[in-house]
Amino acid sequence: MSLGLLALLDDVAALVKVSAATLDDIPAQVAKTSGKVSGIVIDDAAVTPKYVVGLDPSRELVIIYNIAKKSLINKLVFLGPAALILGFFAPWIIQPILMLGGAYLCFEGYEKVHSIFSHHEPLEESEIQQMTPEELETERTQSAIRTDFILSAEIMAITYATVATKDITTQIVVMICVAIAITIAVYGFVGMIVKADDVGVHMAKEKNHTLIKKTGRGIVKFMPYFLLVLGYIGTAAMLWVGAEIIAHGIPALHHGLDYISQTLSESPSAAWAAKAGVCALGGLILGGLIAQI
Repeated sequence: MSLGLLALLDDVAALVKVSAATLDDIPAQVAKTSGKVSGIVIDDAAVTPKYVVGLDPSRELVIIYNIAKKSLINKLVFLGPAALILGFFAPWIIQPILMLGGAYLCFEGYEKVHSIFSHHEPLEESEIQQMTPEELETERTQSAIRTDFILSAEIMAITYATVATKDITTQIVVMICVAIAITIAVYGFVGMIVKADDVGVHMAKEKNHTLIKKTGRGIVKFMPYFLLVLGYIGTAAMLWVGAEIIAHGIPALHHGLDYISQTLSESPSAAWAAKAGVCALGGLILGGLIAQI
């Protein structure tokens, strides 16, 4: 009897040790995965503010909340479980899905670059579609959710690929943590961006101290330039991330990126910049080819 109890206690102790080791490993895996998806996160945060431009300022946070809520639902209810199921039954398909999403990012990035440098003919009055504010808000929200779905699919696929060799409990917990943390970080940041000019206007009111008023006016003047630069960063990140995802699925290209890192190993920042630049250029070329097709 006593021997059986001791054996049971040993099993319980062993289980507790395994569980503790798993719990200790989860934060490290979340941090590792967050680093790998940083480019997509930057792109997501940079792209989203454009969807509330020109809409009623009182509706901005509501729109962002609706997009964030749908994004989290997609990650937790659809994309995360889909990645786990595919990873269990057909692990070979994860890389092609990642590469397909990377190709889409390259295409989107090319379209953004093309729109910046292309000449747009003014639309005839008959070509301008008349929309109510409610219809415009709905159209913008749905468009943002579609773009976010692609980016979220990439995030969850990369997350699964990072923890594919771990036990199922670690996989599930890490994917849930990443989904929640990234959604809050991205849309919390976006919310602060879109309301920054309102804060600036409030600070610039005559009743406030002179220094506060100057700061408020500075914020109002700065935000359009900040959003413009953020858009360029988002486009570059989209091309860079999309091409790097594809390169990791093609051995020759992957070895090429490794060669760049090894050649510039004495300067990590230069190695990163070189890899990002090469990937962005490659993504732009690939996006152009896809656009022609």
